[in-house]
Amino acid sequence: MMFNQELIDQIRAAFPRAVTDFNGRKRAFFDNGTATLVVDKAAEAEAEARINCSANVGAIFDESKQAEVVIQEGREAVADFLNAPSPSTIVSGESATSLFFNLSYAIGKELSGSENVVTTDYEHYTNISPWVELEERGRIQQIRYAKLNMEEGTLDMKHLQEIIDSNTKVVTVTSASNMLGTKTPLEEIGKMAKEVGAYFIVDAVHHIAHGQTDVQALDCDFLVFSGYKLFSSHGSYLYGKKEHLDALKPFKVKPSTNDPPGKFEWGTRNQAMFAAIKGVIEHFHWISGEVQTNYEGKYTEYDENKRSLKIAMDAIEKYEMEFSRAILAGFDDIPGLLDMPKVKVYGLTDLKRLSERDPTFSFEVANVPEDVIVARLWKEGGIAARAGNYYSYAQDVYNKPNINRISLVHYNTLEEVKIFLQALKSIANS
Repeated sequence: MMFNQELIDQIRAAFPRAVTDFNGRKRAFFDNGTATLVVDKAAEAEAEARINCSANVGAIFDESKQAEVVIQEGREAVADFLNAPSPSTIVSGESATSLFFNLSYAIGKELSGSENVVTTDYEHYTNISPWVELEERGRIQQIRYAKLNMEEGTLDMKHLQEIIDSNTKVVTVTSASNMLGTKTPLEEIGKMAKEVGAYFIVDAVHHIAHGQTDVQALDCDFLVFSGYKLFSSHGSYLYGKKEHLDALKPFKVKPSTNDPPGKFEWGTRNQAMFAAIKGVIEHFHWISGEVQTNYEGKYTEYDENKRSLKIAMDAIEKYEMEFSRAILAGFDDIPGLLDMPKVKVYGLTDLKRLSERDPTFSFEVANVPEDVIVARLWKEGGIAARAGNYYSYAQDVYNKPNINRISLVHYNTLEEVKIFLQALKSIANS
C-alpha cells in the first residue's frame, strides 16, 4: 500500500474534523460525495486572505494589490493541478451549476436550433439542466442520452458512438458517476467528439478528489470542478481552451473585461476562495514529498510542480482502491437468502476492475428502509452516511429516487471501513 500508517495518521491530522466532529464525537465521515471535509492549509489560507486582503482588486493600496496576488496564485495552483497550459484558462464561479449554465448560454449563442447535445444516463443534473434549457428555448433540436449497461453500471459505448453524428455540437460527460462510482472512458469519448467537430466537455466534480485530472491529456475543450468536493471552500472552477474562451460571448455586464478569464466571471472575485484552493494544492504537494521515493523516473515529462501533483494524485488513487476492494468484499460476505444478495450494490462489483471505479457506493439492504440504515449506521457505528437523492440522472434511470450512499477519500481508513461493514452486517442480519 502506498500510504504507511505514519503517513495516514499525518494526513488525518491535517484535517481538523477527520476523526471527530465539532462536538468532539468520534465518527467516520463517509459522506464525501456530498462535500469533503476541509484541510487545515485551505482553512488557514482562506481566513488569512479574508482578513488581510478583503479589499477589492484594481486599487493602488496594499490590500487591493495583495488580493490580486492571491487570486493569481490560486489560478496558477489550479492550472498546475489540471495540467492546464496557462492560469488564464482557469475561470472561477459560484458553483459548478453556475459555470455550466454560463457555458451553455455562451455556446447556445452559436447554435441555429438544428444541432444536438450528447450526454449520458448517469450524469449529475448540473450537466443536464443547462442543455435542457437550450432545448426548451429552441437553441438545440435534441438532447441524446447514452444508455447504461444496467447490471454493471457502465456506459454502453456502442450506443454512445451511434448517437453522435454530424449535427452533434456538444458531447458532455461526467468523469465519474456520483451514484455508481463508475469512471467514464474520457479519452475514448473525446476522440468521438473531435471526429464530428463537437465541443468535448467534462464534469469532473465527483472524480476530482480521487485521482489525476489532466486537461491536456484528455484534450477536452472545457472541464469543471468544485472546491468543496476537493477539501476546500465552496466555489468552482472551469478550464477552457484559450481559443474557445476568446471566441465565445458569455452574458456579462458591459463594463467588465472582454478578455478571459474575466469575461466569464460574474461579479467580484472571492480572493479567499482562491487562497483556499491554493492551500489544498499545497497539501497535495506535501503528500507528494512523502511518497516520491516510489516514483523515481516517473512523470519526468512534467515540470516540478505538475509532476509533484501527478505523484500525489496517483498515490491517493492507489490508496483509495484498497477501500473499494475491502468494501466490495465486505458486501459480498454479508449472506443473503435463496441465492439473493442481502446487500444490493449499484455499479461495478468485480474486484478485477477496481481501476474503473471511484470509492463511491450506492446500495440497498433487503427489507430495510434507507432512513433506518443511515440512522443505525450513525447510532451504532458512528458512520456519517446519507440516504437521498444526489441530483443524479442515474437515479431516475434505475428508478431509485432515494438510495443509501457512502463515498470515501484519502483521509478515511481501512479501520473505518471495517467498522462500517460490521455495523452494516448487524443491520442486515437483524
